[in-house]
Amino acid sequence: MASKTAIPTETRTKTRFEYWQAGLLGGVGGGLAFGVLMTMAMQPIIEMAIPGMYGLGPSLAVGWAIHMFHSVILGVGFAILIRTTGLEDRLGSNFTVAVAGLAYGVVLWLVLASFVMPAWVGVMTEMTPPVPDWSGQSLMGHAVYGVILGLLYALLAR
Repeated sequence: MASKTAIPTETRTKTRFEYWQAGLLGGVGGGLAFGVLMTMAMQPIIEMAIPGMYGLGPSLAVGWAIHMFHSVILGVGFAILIRTTGLEDRLGSNFTVAVAGLAYGVVLWLVLASFVMPAWVGVMTEMTPPVPDWSGQSLMGHAVYGVILGLLYALLAR
């Protein structure tokens, strides 16, 4: 009678984040990159305009904290959007999710940064930014945010 020999197997598990967690972490990564760019190229925005939206005085640290809060909320919003619309299932690769993140970042720039933020800053402070504010630097920052958000989301949630 032949005996059966057990063959050892190795089981590896890959940690997969919930979609909202992947959006949160993607928002953190994108927000950090965008924040660095903003601090280098548009420091008055992060130091004065962003705190001013909430009636606060100039502060780089407060501007960063608010910017990161916005980044996280918008990152979770991206995750909810692509999950609930079924878009996530139709995007076949990490690259296409990053492109979806790029499109999301451009829409954020178009709606929030170009119209909502300058109007809000104008109401809350003595600053008078143009509405719309078509800043190329802001567009680039939002694009970087979106690409990093999408890529991190894809890597963490899929």
